[in-house]
Amino acid sequence: MIGYSMIGTADLDKAKAFYGELLAELGAKVVMDVGRAAFYGKAMNQPMLGVCLPYDKQPVSVGNGSMIALPAGSRDNVDKLYAKAISLGASDEGAPGERMPGFYAGYFRDLDGHKLAFFHMG
Repeated sequence: MIGYSMIGTADLDKAKAFYGELLAELGAKVVMDVGRAAFYGKAMNQPMLGVCLPYDKQPVSVGNGSMIALPAGSRDNVDKLYAKAISLGASDEGAPGERMPGFYAGYFRDLDGHKLAFFHMG
């Protein structure tokens, strides 16, 4: 059920070197690099771990830059699930939309402030 999880870093080059070597032990490699983040896994259609510079440009802390992303199965489901989360009391962290070609996502924080996303690739 997990699509990808993010870990924040203050030094992306060091983090990429660390996770590249560490996760190679599991057969993982960089499957996507978008500049401020690199995603490790076995394939794009399997769970991935991402390391990133925090989007808000604030110092890295436990939780800052961390996010759980869940595959929704379609763009319509991203919209529906995001709306459902908001209706249940979640706060907006980025309405559904295409973030880069072929990547559609909606971001929110749960009732405790944890950042999550529903996404669809394609």
